[in-house]
Amino acid sequence: MKAILFFGAILALFSITSTFAAEIKAVNFFQEGDVSKFSLDIDSESPDVSRFHVKEDKQIILDVKNATAGSKVLRGIDTSEFSGAIVYMTVYKKPGSPNDLRFAIQLRDNVRSILDVGKNKITLSVENRFGVFSQQKIDSTEKNIDELKTNAVATGQKMNIPKSDNLSDILENLTLSGPKKYIGKNISLNVQDLPVIDLLKMIADTSGFNIIIDKEIATAAPLTLSLTNIPWDQALDTVLQLSKLVARRNANILMITTLEKATNEKKAELEAEKLTREQEPLVTKIFPLSFATTEDMRVIVEPYITAQRGRISLDARTNSLIVRDTVDVIEKIRKVIETLDTQTPQILIEGKIVEANESFQKSIGLRSGLSFGYDPIAPKPAIGVGPGFSFSTAPNTSAATFLGLTVGVFRRMKNLNFTLNMMEFESKGKIVSSPKVITQNKKAATIQSTDTTSFVQSTVSQGVVTNTFAQASAQLSLAVTPQVTNDGSISMAVTISKTGFLGRIADNAPPDTLRNNIDTNVLVENGSTMVLGGLYKTQESQSHSGLPFFKDLPLIGWLFRTPYNPSQSKSELIIFLTPRIINQEEAGLVDRNTSAKL
Repeated sequence: MKAILFFGAILALFSITSTFAAEIKAVNFFQEGDVSKFSLDIDSESPDVSRFHVKEDKQIILDVKNATAGSKVLRGIDTSEFSGAIVYMTVYKKPGSPNDLRFAIQLRDNVRSILDVGKNKITLSVENRFGVFSQQKIDSTEKNIDELKTNAVATGQKMNIPKSDNLSDILENLTLSGPKKYIGKNISLNVQDLPVIDLLKMIADTSGFNIIIDKEIATAAPLTLSLTNIPWDQALDTVLQLSKLVARRNANILMITTLEKATNEKKAELEAEKLTREQEPLVTKIFPLSFATTEDMRVIVEPYITAQRGRISLDARTNSLIVRDTVDVIEKIRKVIETLDTQTPQILIEGKIVEANESFQKSIGLRSGLSFGYDPIAPKPAIGVGPGFSFSTAPNTSAATFLGLTVGVFRRMKNLNFTLNMMEFESKGKIVSSPKVITQNKKAATIQSTDTTSFVQSTVSQGVVTNTFAQASAQLSLAVTPQVTNDGSISMAVTISKTGFLGRIADNAPPDTLRNNIDTNVLVENGSTMVLGGLYKTQESQSHSGLPFFKDLPLIGWLFRTPYNPSQSKSELIIFLTPRIINQEEAGLVDRNTSAKL
């Protein structure tokens, strides 16, 4: 009976253990950059897992307590084909603890790892090369610093942030006023009534910088602090603020004095600088200007003049500035004038307007049809009266008579007449117009060419016809306003217009005109050619008339219809524009030395 009870207790304990055991659903391996990761999917919200590193065997051991897994999980994973730090992973029941699972991860070399235990997931991150985690920490810090800068700008506050985690940069940040970002190593301070001098030395010894303390700080009240796990630069800044101290940096040396003494020293320094400026001798310098006007340059350099001492005079005749001031101010003004008194960029704008046209026309068939008469009862004419033939060409017209036949009377047929036309007309033309103009930066320029022709204009006054000559004009114009950008490109507002003559409907009629116009704004690289626009037009036509039914008969239908006269015409218009800065070096857009090397 006791044996049965004992056996039942064991079954009950096994049942309870199995009920609360967590099950590992899957094991996944993947790489993210320089980090290899093993993740375990487990059905427990708070899995119990431990990790330890066996450096002698280059292994990482994970023990998951009170966990079970299926046959698909209880198998090894070979990752040797990957270039990461992990070579192989095997899983088995932990010896001596059958309810625990052990994951043994074999490494190529001893590197660091991070264990992340979350809800239903266990993730082990292993760096593929030593130092990856440190670099990620630095990158994360730099990212946080960038975010702090952005937030500071958005809120209108200036956040003082060290340029790097270098000791000198951290000390430099401490000397600034306003909100600061602290990035030093964390320290803890727990002192009671400790003199400020000893507290400063304690922070300096911990952080590794040298410190010079003014003897007047000895009178500062002792401090009682309890600071846990905060950056050392924040702790130092807190001590300085509580004791009203001021810090100055010299490389890795921090000099600390009282606020009152620092204020007095600053006032004395300013007074000395002011006295030096007032006693500094004045010199006079004449700046001849080559391209800028004296009025424009005076407005630019006037803010640099020493108040109540400096003076600027203008000489319009020689276009010069006369400046009287200290040597330092004269030198500043000289640099400003050398930089700004340069040639204004001059731009050559060349346009090309290409017009091409082509036409083709054909005429084949009877010009006036076929006409004849037939008299069945008239007597036959004498022998010898027969048909007459004619052949002619007219190369200067749009039609030609190829074959004509006229018969007055032939037997019982009379007035037989027809004229056969065969002509092809082809025309090709090309017109290239190339207007060019040079102008200064931001100055509008226009070039225009006008062509005129005359025609007769008749007027009737009291029954008397008077003929006079009138004129019609065709123009080609280019109007442009260029602006040179900072990167050397050219922005232009362009208007190109071209008017041309066409034919006349009569000899004395005014000519028909065709106008093409483009108005646009473009950005073009210096010396590049851009197609501003284009127009392509094609036209095809064909017409004929004749007797119904008969004109459509095969072989003889051409006797009953007008000539076959198809025509085609094509025209194309393309507008090009090429801007070029002709004085890049003189205008300061290209370094002379760089240009010579190129």
